[in-house]
Parts: sequence; C-alpha cells; structure tokens
Amino acid sequence: MMTVNEVSKLTGVSIRTLQYYDKIGLLKPAEYTESGYRLYDDATLERLQQILLFRELEFPLKDIKDIVTRSDFDKSKALKQQIELLELRKEHIENLITMCHDLKKRGVRHLDFTAFDSSKLNEYAKQAKEQWGNTKEYKEYSQKSKGRTKKDEEGIMTDFMKIFEEFGMMKEKNPSDLEVQNQVRKLQSFITEHFYKCTNEILSGLGKMYAGGGEFTENIDKMGGEGTAAFTHKAIEIYCE
Repeated sequence: MMTVNEVSKLTGVSIRTLQYYDKIGLLKPAEYTESGYRLYDDATLERLQQILLFRELEFPLKDIKDIVTRSDFDKSKALKQQIELLELRKEHIENLITMCHDLKKRGVRHLDFTAFDSSKLNEYAKQAKEQWGNTKEYKEYSQKSKGRTKKDEEGIMTDFMKIFEEFGMMKEKNPSDLEVQNQVRKLQSFITEHFYKCTNEILSGLGKMYAGGGEFTENIDKMGGEGTAAFTHKAIEIYCE
C-alpha cells in the first residue's frame, strides 16, 4: 500500500488532484486508515495510469469516469490509441525542431509555417474521442455489436479490410471515376451496417484518419499496397463534396 503523498511523488499528480479524484468518484483509494488517510494498492495505481492516459487525449474528467468504470472498457484498445497519439505528437515536435534548425541556418526571416500544422494530431484525438466518448455513435456501435462472438467480429473486420484491398486494385484510376466512387459508397454502407451511421461528415473524418499516418495507414497500405490509404482519402473527399 502507498500513501497519497507517496503516490503523488511517484506519479507527479498533486495531492490536491488525487483528493479531488476521490471526491468525484473517479479514483477511490483502496482503503482509508483509521485516521482517514488514503491508501492506494496496485489496482488503484493501474486505474490512475488509465486516467492519465485519457487526460493525455484531452478527455474531460466526466467522460473518463464514464469510460474507465464501464464494464466493457478495453484497456488494450485504449493503450493502442495512446501510443498512436504519442507517435503523432513526437512527429509534430520533430517537425518543429527541424524548422528551428532551418531558421538557425537560414535566418529568422525565412518564413515556413508547415511545422505548426497539428491537424493530423487533432484529427486522431477527435477520432479517439468519437470511439470512446459518450457519443451516439458509440452507443449505436455497442448496440449493434451486442451478442457478437469473437469469430463474428473477426469476420466483419476481414470483410472491412477487403474493401481497402479493392481500393488498392483501383489506384491507377482517377479517384473521381464512378467505380471508385461506388467503392466509397460501399465503404460508407458497410460502416453504417456494422458499426454506426456513417454520415458524410464522419466519413470525411475517417478518410483523413486513414491517410494520417501510423497504424491506420500502415494496415490499409498493407491490404491494398503502398498509397492505398492516400488514394482512399482522396476518393472519400470527392465523394463527400
């Protein structure tokens, strides 16, 4: 068992914050001493770690409480999202460092603002929130996936990835071609049928995520060949316009 002071020193979370988490029911200590001091065990420390991961994703505390106390909370999926977000942040910081080195060489009058573009990072964070936040899409997905076996889920994901394999076979075509646009419609219909209602707005956001780098892009390009994710994104953009 660790005291609140020891947990604060270990994690960098202030004692006042830990007390507040207890007050709102987000992180209850494992037990209290007779004098009322908070004590934390490994399980509560693991919960704190999950909370801090979601804070990195900029989730409100209320949403974090709803998520980590949910019976179907998937810690593995949450960790994958955290890794993806940190990789995007690393890329963003590296771009800023490169820009600073260039400014040092060329002088401060060299104007280049591309390194400040954090749209990819923001888009991923948005998608993560849509997946885990208390949204109607999440509720709809929960309802549709209720009762599915692991084999059912694997079959759906196999069919889902086949759609991107088909996109890969069309890469030489113009993304505005009717066949390609029908493939986008097929993708949208599949998401609506198996996950949640995929509006054009949601589809557009997904397209940006597919081409945004990291795990999503790698998996799509693995199915359809290099450039498939970017091609799919372009086709989705045209479709949504």
